[in-house]
Amino acid sequence: MKVSRNAYYNWIKTKDNKVEKESLVLLKERIRSIFKQSRQIYGSHRVQKMLERENLYYSRSYIALLMRQMNLKSVLRRKYVITTDSNHAFGIADNKLNRDFNSSQLGEKWVSDITYIRVNNDWNYLTTVIDLADRKVIGWSLSEDMTTENTIMKAWLHARSNRSLSSEFVFHSDRGIQFASNKMVKLFSFNRKTTQSMSRKGNCWDNAVSESFFKTIKSEWLYRFKYTSTSQLNNSVADYINWYNTERIHSSLGYLSPLEMEIKLRGKVNKAA
Repeated sequence: MKVSRNAYYNWIKTKDNKVEKESLVLLKERIRSIFKQSRQIYGSHRVQKMLERENLYYSRSYIALLMRQMNLKSVLRRKYVITTDSNHAFGIADNKLNRDFNSSQLGEKWVSDITYIRVNNDWNYLTTVIDLADRKVIGWSLSEDMTTENTIMKAWLHARSNRSLSSEFVFHSDRGIQFASNKMVKLFSFNRKTTQSMSRKGNCWDNAVSESFFKTIKSEWLYRFKYTSTSQLNNSVADYINWYNTERIHSSLGYLSPLEMEIKLRGKVNKAA
């Protein structure tokens, strides 16, 4: 071919470098796309897990290096205050859940809690109900007061409209006055399937899944904005929870989203039937 040995080997090196550069450009494009789709939330570990879904296998340290080069940084995390009003005269249920957050059946174990979110100079209160089987937020409410009717009762009714209960159902919460109120106790006792469970006093680890969700929604989403009205906050919370339920991957679910886990669990039930 009238090509010298040196010219041939230089061509080989150049060709390989060109392929590597093209591959790197494509990889960076996927990283940027995944990061953008995650609302700038995913760090290198979750980006790596999303790439593995596409059969793209790279070490976490390499993905972290590329993300630093691309100036892609997960949103900053901030601490938040956990507040529960457990100074009341209502009865306290035993801790039936006992930190057993594992469940393989939808509608078997639900956990709930209430947290504070600032709107201008006031507080709004977010109540959530989470199914431990798929970690899906199946019910929630946002209110401007902490009455039982506008917090847990609304969230409970929302959850019940979305999902049925198993024959041995446990509802776990902290000792807050809303959960211990006569209205909720009567509501639970009306349904013979329900066993109410409460955390031990001052022990947030007994309701770790609910606490973890509040930490996640605040650090990943709510702390990024300044809310000026309840309607604005409500739209923002609804937007995040919809994304959280359908797209956000969870390490506790083997890096599936709650929706993917729900489909998986329902599939197992249908096969068994």
